[in-house]
Amino acid sequence: MLFIPNCYIRPYLRAVLYGIAAATAALLFAAVLAALLRGVALWAGIFDRRRQRRLPLLGGLAVVIVTCLVAWVGQCTGIAPLGDGVGRLLVVAASLSVLGLVADVWRLRARVLVAGTAVAAACVVPYGETGVPGGLLAVGWIVAASLAFKGLDHADGLAGTVGVITAFGAGACAAAEVLDGLAVLLSVFAAALTGFLMHNWHPARIGLGACGSLFTGFLLSSSLVLTRAGYGLVPSAAVVSCFGAAAVADALLALLVRLLARRPVLRGGPDHLAHRLRRLGLTSPGSVVLLGAGSFVTVLVGVLVHAGWTGEGAALWVAGGVLVVVAVLLSIPAQRARGVTSVQVGGQLRVRNG
Repeated sequence: MLFIPNCYIRPYLRAVLYGIAAATAALLFAAVLAALLRGVALWAGIFDRRRQRRLPLLGGLAVVIVTCLVAWVGQCTGIAPLGDGVGRLLVVAASLSVLGLVADVWRLRARVLVAGTAVAAACVVPYGETGVPGGLLAVGWIVAASLAFKGLDHADGLAGTVGVITAFGAGACAAAEVLDGLAVLLSVFAAALTGFLMHNWHPARIGLGACGSLFTGFLLSSSLVLTRAGYGLVPSAAVVSCFGAAAVADALLALLVRLLARRPVLRGGPDHLAHRLRRLGLTSPGSVVLLGAGSFVTVLVGVLVHAGWTGEGAALWVAGGVLVVVAVLLSIPAQRARGVTSVQVGGQLRVRNG
Protein backbone atom coordinates (compact mmCIF):
# COMPACT_ATOMS: atom_id res chain seq x y z
CA MET A 1 0.00 0.00 0.00
CA LEU A 2 1.29 3.45 -0.92
CA PHE A 3 2.07 5.50 2.17
CA ILE A 4 1.73 9.31 1.93
CA PRO A 5 3.11 11.30 4.89
CA ASN A 6 0.71 13.55 6.79
CA CYS A 7 2.94 16.53 6.03
CA TYR A 8 1.77 16.27 2.42
CA ILE A 9 -1.84 15.26 3.06
CA ARG A 10 -2.77 18.09 5.43
CA PRO A 11 -1.67 21.01 3.22
CA TYR A 12 -3.38 19.38 0.23
CA LEU A 13 -6.66 18.85 2.12
CA ARG A 14 -6.49 22.37 3.50
CA ALA A 15 -6.03 23.79 0.02
CA VAL A 16 -8.92 21.71 -1.36
CA LEU A 17 -11.25 22.74 1.45
CA TYR A 18 -10.27 26.37 1.04
CA GLY A 19 -10.89 26.16 -2.71
CA ILE A 20 -14.40 24.79 -2.16
CA ALA A 21 -15.18 27.35 0.54
CA ALA A 22 -13.72 30.23 -1.48
CA ALA A 23 -15.66 29.33 -4.63
CA THR A 24 -18.91 28.96 -2.68
CA ALA A 25 -18.39 32.26 -0.88
CA ALA A 26 -17.51 34.04 -4.12
CA LEU A 27 -20.65 32.77 -5.83
CA LEU A 28 -22.97 33.80 -2.99
CA PHE A 29 -21.30 37.16 -2.32
CA ALA A 30 -21.31 38.09 -6.00
CA ALA A 31 -25.01 37.27 -6.32
CA VAL A 32 -25.90 39.36 -3.25
CA LEU A 33 -23.61 42.26 -4.13
CA ALA A 34 -24.86 42.38 -7.73
CA ALA A 35 -28.43 42.72 -6.42
CA LEU A 36 -27.38 45.54 -4.09
CA LEU A 37 -25.39 47.37 -6.77
CA ARG A 38 -28.36 47.12 -9.12
CA GLY A 39 -30.25 49.40 -6.78
CA VAL A 40 -27.31 51.80 -6.69
CA ALA A 41 -27.16 51.86 -10.50
CA LEU A 42 -30.88 52.56 -10.75
CA TRP A 43 -30.59 55.38 -8.20
CA ALA A 44 -27.53 56.91 -9.88
CA GLY A 45 -28.86 56.46 -13.41
CA ILE A 46 -25.98 54.26 -14.61
CA PHE A 47 -27.42 52.39 -17.58
CA ASP A 48 -26.09 50.65 -20.66
CA ARG A 49 -26.56 53.30 -23.36
CA ARG A 50 -26.34 50.76 -26.17
CA ARG A 51 -29.48 48.85 -25.26
CA GLN A 52 -33.05 49.58 -26.22
CA ARG A 53 -34.27 48.96 -22.68
CA ARG A 54 -32.88 50.50 -19.51
CA LEU A 55 -30.33 47.99 -18.20
CA PRO A 56 -28.52 49.08 -15.02
CA LEU A 57 -24.80 48.39 -14.92
CA LEU A 58 -22.32 47.83 -12.03
CA GLY A 59 -22.65 44.05 -12.21
CA GLY A 60 -19.02 43.91 -13.24
CA LEU A 61 -18.07 45.91 -10.18
CA ALA A 62 -19.57 43.16 -8.01
CA VAL A 63 -17.45 40.54 -9.79
CA VAL A 64 -14.29 42.61 -9.34
CA ILE A 65 -14.88 43.33 -5.65
CA VAL A 66 -15.71 39.74 -4.74
CA THR A 67 -12.81 38.26 -6.72
CA CYS A 68 -10.29 40.63 -5.15
CA LEU A 69 -11.72 40.23 -1.65
CA VAL A 70 -11.72 36.42 -1.63
CA ALA A 71 -8.25 36.27 -3.20
CA TRP A 72 -6.96 38.77 -0.63
CA VAL A 73 -8.29 36.61 2.23
CA GLY A 74 -6.45 33.58 0.87
CA GLN A 75 -3.28 35.64 0.47
CA CYS A 76 -3.39 37.16 3.96
CA THR A 77 -4.21 33.91 5.73
CA GLY A 78 -1.46 32.07 3.87
CA ILE A 79 -3.85 29.28 2.89
CA ALA A 80 -3.74 30.12 -0.81
CA PRO A 81 -0.90 32.57 -1.53
CA LEU A 82 -1.08 34.05 -4.99
CA GLY A 83 2.60 34.69 -5.57
CA ASP A 84 4.22 37.89 -6.80
CA GLY A 85 3.31 37.60 -10.47
CA VAL A 86 -0.30 36.58 -9.84
CA GLY A 87 -0.76 39.20 -7.13
CA ARG A 88 0.51 41.90 -9.48
CA LEU A 89 -1.82 40.61 -12.19
CA LEU A 90 -4.83 40.94 -9.90
CA VAL A 91 -3.86 44.47 -8.83
CA VAL A 92 -3.37 45.61 -12.43
CA ALA A 93 -6.63 43.98 -13.55
CA ALA A 94 -8.50 45.70 -10.74
CA SER A 95 -6.92 49.03 -11.73
CA LEU A 96 -8.05 48.51 -15.32
CA SER A 97 -11.57 47.79 -14.08
CA VAL A 98 -11.59 51.28 -12.55
CA LEU A 99 -11.01 52.71 -16.02
CA GLY A 100 -13.90 50.58 -17.26
CA LEU A 101 -16.08 51.87 -14.43
CA VAL A 102 -15.32 55.44 -15.50
CA ALA A 103 -16.35 54.46 -19.03
CA ASP A 104 -19.65 53.11 -17.66
CA VAL A 105 -20.42 56.33 -15.80
CA TRP A 106 -19.02 58.80 -18.34
CA ARG A 107 -18.33 58.34 -22.02
CA LEU A 108 -14.68 57.66 -22.84
CA ARG A 109 -13.14 57.50 -26.28
CA ALA A 110 -12.08 54.10 -27.52
CA ARG A 111 -8.47 55.22 -27.77
CA VAL A 112 -8.44 55.86 -24.02
CA LEU A 113 -9.54 52.29 -23.29
CA VAL A 114 -6.99 50.93 -25.77
CA ALA A 115 -4.16 52.97 -24.23
CA GLY A 116 -5.14 52.03 -20.69
CA THR A 117 -5.34 48.34 -21.55
CA ALA A 118 -1.96 48.48 -23.31
CA VAL A 119 -0.29 50.09 -20.29
CA ALA A 120 -1.86 47.48 -17.99
CA ALA A 121 -0.74 44.63 -20.27
CA ALA A 122 2.81 45.96 -20.35
CA CYS A 123 2.90 45.74 -16.55
CA VAL A 124 2.05 42.03 -16.31
CA VAL A 125 3.93 40.39 -19.19
CA PRO A 126 6.93 38.33 -17.92
CA TYR A 127 9.56 39.67 -20.32
CA GLY A 128 12.28 37.54 -18.73
CA GLU A 129 10.61 34.39 -20.04
CA THR A 130 9.00 35.70 -23.21
CA GLY A 131 11.79 38.02 -24.38
CA VAL A 132 11.13 41.52 -25.66
CA PRO A 133 9.68 40.53 -29.08
CA GLY A 134 7.51 37.85 -27.52
CA GLY A 135 6.51 40.27 -24.75
CA LEU A 136 5.36 42.87 -27.27
CA LEU A 137 3.29 40.24 -29.06
CA ALA A 138 1.81 39.22 -25.71
CA VAL A 139 0.86 42.85 -24.99
CA GLY A 140 -0.86 43.06 -28.37
CA TRP A 141 -2.73 39.81 -27.70
CA ILE A 142 -3.91 40.96 -24.27
CA VAL A 143 -5.17 44.29 -25.62
CA ALA A 144 -6.97 42.65 -28.56
CA ALA A 145 -8.48 39.89 -26.42
CA SER A 146 -9.62 42.30 -23.69
CA LEU A 147 -11.35 44.66 -26.12
CA ALA A 148 -12.82 41.77 -28.11
CA PHE A 149 -14.24 40.31 -24.91
CA LYS A 150 -15.75 43.70 -24.11
CA GLY A 151 -17.65 43.37 -27.39
CA LEU A 152 -19.24 40.11 -26.18
CA ASP A 153 -21.30 42.09 -23.68
CA HIS A 154 -24.01 42.71 -26.28
CA ALA A 155 -26.47 39.98 -25.25
CA ASP A 156 -27.86 38.87 -21.90
CA GLY A 157 -25.64 36.25 -20.30
CA LEU A 158 -23.22 35.87 -23.22
CA ALA A 159 -20.08 37.51 -21.80
CA GLY A 160 -20.58 35.80 -18.44
CA THR A 161 -21.13 32.37 -19.98
CA VAL A 162 -18.07 32.55 -22.22
CA GLY A 163 -16.07 34.02 -19.33
CA VAL A 164 -16.91 31.17 -16.94
CA ILE A 165 -16.05 28.51 -19.52
CA THR A 166 -12.78 30.21 -20.42
CA ALA A 167 -11.85 30.70 -16.76
CA PHE A 168 -12.26 27.00 -16.01
CA GLY A 169 -10.16 26.09 -19.04
CA ALA A 170 -7.43 28.59 -18.15
CA GLY A 171 -7.52 27.33 -14.56
CA ALA A 172 -6.99 23.77 -15.77
CA CYS A 173 -3.94 24.89 -17.76
CA ALA A 174 -2.57 26.78 -14.74
CA ALA A 175 -3.07 23.72 -12.53
CA ALA A 176 -1.21 21.58 -15.09
CA GLU A 177 1.73 23.99 -14.78
CA VAL A 178 1.52 23.80 -10.96
CA LEU A 179 0.62 27.50 -10.79
CA ASP A 180 -1.58 26.95 -7.76
CA GLY A 181 -2.11 30.62 -6.95
CA LEU A 182 -3.29 31.39 -10.47
CA ALA A 183 -5.52 28.30 -10.56
CA VAL A 184 -7.21 29.32 -7.29
CA LEU A 185 -7.68 32.89 -8.51
CA LEU A 186 -9.33 31.71 -11.73
CA SER A 187 -11.65 29.34 -9.85
CA VAL A 188 -12.70 32.14 -7.51
CA PHE A 189 -13.24 34.44 -10.47
CA ALA A 190 -15.34 31.81 -12.28
CA ALA A 191 -17.50 31.40 -9.17
CA ALA A 192 -17.97 35.17 -8.82
CA LEU A 193 -18.94 35.43 -12.48
CA THR A 194 -21.44 32.60 -11.99
CA GLY A 195 -23.02 34.50 -9.11
CA PHE A 196 -23.35 37.54 -11.36
CA LEU A 197 -24.96 35.37 -14.08
CA MET A 198 -27.86 34.69 -11.72
CA HIS A 199 -28.96 38.27 -12.44
CA ASN A 200 -27.70 38.53 -16.01
CA TRP A 201 -29.52 35.66 -17.72
CA HIS A 202 -32.28 36.72 -20.12
CA PRO A 203 -34.03 38.98 -19.34
CA ALA A 204 -31.02 40.55 -17.59
CA ARG A 205 -31.61 42.65 -14.49
CA ILE A 206 -28.07 44.02 -14.41
CA GLY A 207 -25.25 44.26 -16.94
CA LEU A 208 -21.54 43.51 -16.80
CA GLY A 209 -20.46 46.83 -18.26
CA ALA A 210 -17.01 47.92 -19.36
CA CYS A 211 -15.80 47.54 -15.76
CA GLY A 212 -16.51 43.83 -15.64
CA SER A 213 -15.89 42.97 -19.28
CA LEU A 214 -12.45 44.61 -19.38
CA PHE A 215 -11.54 42.97 -16.07
CA THR A 216 -12.69 39.59 -17.38
CA GLY A 217 -10.94 39.80 -20.74
CA PHE A 218 -7.73 41.16 -19.24
CA LEU A 219 -7.57 38.63 -16.41
CA LEU A 220 -8.19 35.65 -18.69
CA SER A 221 -5.83 36.69 -21.49
CA SER A 222 -3.06 37.69 -19.07
CA SER A 223 -3.45 34.40 -17.19
CA LEU A 224 -2.87 32.50 -20.41
CA VAL A 225 0.24 34.57 -21.09
CA LEU A 226 1.62 33.73 -17.64
CA THR A 227 0.75 30.06 -18.09
CA ARG A 228 2.37 29.81 -21.53
CA ALA A 229 5.47 31.82 -20.59
CA GLY A 230 8.57 29.84 -21.54
CA TYR A 231 6.86 27.85 -24.30
CA GLY A 232 7.46 28.33 -28.00
CA LEU A 233 5.71 31.12 -29.87
CA VAL A 234 3.81 28.93 -32.35
CA PRO A 235 2.42 26.46 -29.75
CA SER A 236 1.45 29.36 -27.49
CA ALA A 237 -0.31 31.12 -30.36
CA ALA A 238 -2.24 27.91 -31.06
CA VAL A 239 -3.42 27.68 -27.44
CA VAL A 240 -4.44 31.30 -26.97
CA SER A 241 -6.24 31.39 -30.31
CA CYS A 242 -8.41 28.49 -29.18
CA PHE A 243 -9.25 30.22 -25.90
CA GLY A 244 -10.10 33.50 -27.62
CA ALA A 245 -11.99 32.01 -30.57
CA ALA A 246 -15.46 33.18 -29.47
CA ALA A 247 -14.42 36.77 -28.81
CA VAL A 248 -12.32 36.92 -31.99
CA ALA A 249 -15.19 35.57 -34.11
CA ASP A 250 -17.56 38.14 -32.64
CA ALA A 251 -15.15 41.05 -33.19
CA LEU A 252 -14.29 39.88 -36.72
CA LEU A 253 -17.94 39.59 -37.70
CA ALA A 254 -18.82 43.05 -36.36
CA LEU A 255 -15.77 44.56 -38.08
CA LEU A 256 -16.56 43.04 -41.48
CA VAL A 257 -20.25 43.96 -41.29
CA ARG A 258 -19.46 47.60 -40.61
CA LEU A 259 -16.73 47.79 -43.23
CA LEU A 260 -18.95 46.28 -45.92
CA ALA A 261 -21.78 48.64 -44.93
CA ARG A 262 -19.33 51.56 -44.94
CA ARG A 263 -20.22 52.50 -41.41
CA PRO A 264 -17.81 53.71 -38.71
CA VAL A 265 -16.12 50.70 -37.15
CA LEU A 266 -16.45 52.02 -33.60
CA ARG A 267 -20.15 52.91 -33.87
CA GLY A 268 -22.27 50.30 -32.14
CA GLY A 269 -24.95 48.33 -33.92
CA PRO A 270 -26.69 44.94 -34.06
CA ASP A 271 -23.77 43.35 -35.91
CA HIS A 272 -22.56 40.73 -33.43
CA LEU A 273 -22.88 36.96 -33.25
CA ALA A 274 -25.99 36.85 -31.08
CA HIS A 275 -27.77 39.42 -33.26
CA ARG A 276 -27.16 37.38 -36.40
CA LEU A 277 -28.30 34.18 -34.70
CA ARG A 278 -31.49 35.94 -33.63
CA ARG A 279 -32.16 36.71 -37.29
CA LEU A 280 -31.96 32.97 -37.98
CA GLY A 281 -34.88 32.48 -35.59
CA LEU A 282 -33.07 31.55 -32.37
CA THR A 283 -34.26 33.00 -29.11
CA SER A 284 -31.93 35.14 -27.02
CA PRO A 285 -31.24 32.34 -24.48
CA GLY A 286 -30.87 29.85 -27.32
CA SER A 287 -28.23 31.91 -29.07
CA VAL A 288 -26.27 32.24 -25.82
CA VAL A 289 -26.45 28.49 -25.20
CA LEU A 290 -25.26 27.77 -28.74
CA LEU A 291 -22.35 30.23 -28.48
CA GLY A 292 -21.49 28.88 -25.03
CA ALA A 293 -21.35 25.35 -26.44
CA GLY A 294 -19.08 26.53 -29.23
CA SER A 295 -16.85 28.28 -26.70
CA PHE A 296 -16.65 25.10 -24.64
CA VAL A 297 -15.44 23.14 -27.67
CA THR A 298 -12.74 25.65 -28.59
CA VAL A 299 -11.55 26.01 -25.00
CA LEU A 300 -11.40 22.22 -24.65
CA VAL A 301 -9.21 22.06 -27.76
CA GLY A 302 -6.96 24.71 -26.22
CA VAL A 303 -6.61 22.71 -23.00
CA LEU A 304 -5.78 19.54 -24.96
CA VAL A 305 -3.15 21.36 -27.01
CA HIS A 306 -1.61 22.87 -23.88
CA ALA A 307 -1.49 19.50 -22.13
CA GLY A 308 0.13 17.90 -25.17
CA TRP A 309 -2.74 15.47 -25.71
CA THR A 310 -3.24 16.69 -29.26
CA GLY A 311 -1.09 18.48 -31.79
CA GLU A 312 -0.96 22.16 -32.60
CA GLY A 313 -2.73 21.45 -35.87
CA ALA A 314 -6.00 21.17 -33.94
CA ALA A 315 -5.93 24.96 -33.60
CA LEU A 316 -6.15 25.18 -37.40
CA TRP A 317 -9.50 23.40 -37.25
CA VAL A 318 -10.68 25.96 -34.70
CA ALA A 319 -9.49 28.83 -36.90
CA GLY A 320 -11.21 27.27 -39.90
CA GLY A 321 -14.41 26.86 -37.93
CA VAL A 322 -14.30 30.52 -36.89
CA LEU A 323 -13.90 31.62 -40.51
CA VAL A 324 -16.78 29.40 -41.65
CA VAL A 325 -19.10 30.70 -38.92
CA VAL A 326 -18.22 34.31 -39.71
CA ALA A 327 -18.74 33.74 -43.44
CA VAL A 328 -22.14 32.08 -42.91
CA LEU A 329 -23.41 34.74 -40.51
CA LEU A 330 -22.03 37.48 -42.74
CA SER A 331 -24.30 36.28 -45.54
CA ILE A 332 -27.42 36.94 -43.47
CA PRO A 333 -29.21 40.09 -44.68
CA ALA A 334 -28.61 43.19 -42.61
CA GLN A 335 -32.33 43.86 -42.19
CA ARG A 336 -33.82 42.42 -39.03
CA ALA A 337 -36.35 39.67 -39.35
CA ARG A 338 -39.95 40.54 -38.48
CA GLY A 339 -40.51 40.57 -34.73
CA VAL A 340 -36.78 40.54 -33.92
CA THR A 341 -35.50 43.68 -32.25
CA SER A 342 -32.01 44.49 -31.16
CA VAL A 343 -31.33 44.19 -27.46
CA GLN A 344 -28.31 46.37 -27.89
CA VAL A 345 -29.07 49.47 -29.91
CA GLY A 346 -31.83 51.95 -29.27
CA GLY A 347 -34.17 53.22 -31.96
CA GLN A 348 -32.47 56.59 -32.33
CA LEU A 349 -29.06 55.01 -32.95
CA ARG A 350 -30.51 52.48 -35.39
CA VAL A 351 -31.93 55.32 -37.48
CA ARG A 352 -28.56 57.08 -37.49
CA ASN A 353 -26.86 53.90 -38.65
CA GLY A 354 -29.32 53.45 -41.49
